[in-house]
Amino acid sequence: DPCWNFHCKRGKVCHVDQQGKPHCICQDPAACPSTKYYEHVCGTDNKTYEGTCQLFGTKCQLEGTKMGRQLHLDYMGSCKYIPPCTDYEVDQFPLRMRDWLKNILMQYYERDLNSSGILTEKQRNKVKKIYQNDKRLVAGDHTVELLLHDFEKNYHMYVYPVHWQFHQLDQHPADRLLTHSELAPLRASLVPMEHCITRFFQECDGDQDKLIALKEWCHCFGIKE
Repeated sequence: DPCWNFHCKRGKVCHVDQQGKPHCICQDPAACPSTKYYEHVCGTDNKTYEGTCQLFGTKCQLEGTKMGRQLHLDYMGSCKYIPPCTDYEVDQFPLRMRDWLKNILMQYYERDLNSSGILTEKQRNKVKKIYQNDKRLVAGDHTVELLLHDFEKNYHMYVYPVHWQFHQLDQHPADRLLTHSELAPLRASLVPMEHCITRFFQECDGDQDKLIALKEWCHCFGIKE
């Protein structure tokens, strides 16, 4: 099979031409496999798609048009009303996000104590120092004032989690710049719970070049140069 191990980007599928050569063509959205309700996704056109196959197949068919360039995965789940993010809320957002990232690493470290594999040895050594710090806040729903106080008191504990998340996202390619596609896995899962995340990332892009550099990312989270 010429299509065996022939990779196409999302929204495209392999097709063998009359000469027997494999090519990538747009996925027919109507031919996508059926999905469960919980697999539905919302596009940036505020339209619910039955799954990512249908969304990216539609985007591929619109390639070269303004609508195609603007269509992205917005968030997981069917489209719903997302309230606008106020100035006050967007100022609070990095406080919760920093705490959330730190707690994710804490959970990964605890799992690795029993069965390693989630974190690399270098990452475990970094997180171990944070984990053993007896001043740390335990995971929970803390007030903004307490989160801010904890950040100022234990600033060094938050630097690595912010850098770690950037590295996790910066994969295609790893160039110290985050594209919309690289941010999508984080954004898409959090939008329904954190309605400020879209505005937060838009404002992180200080030079408005559609890319978030490591320096811009750290600045948004209050990490010093």
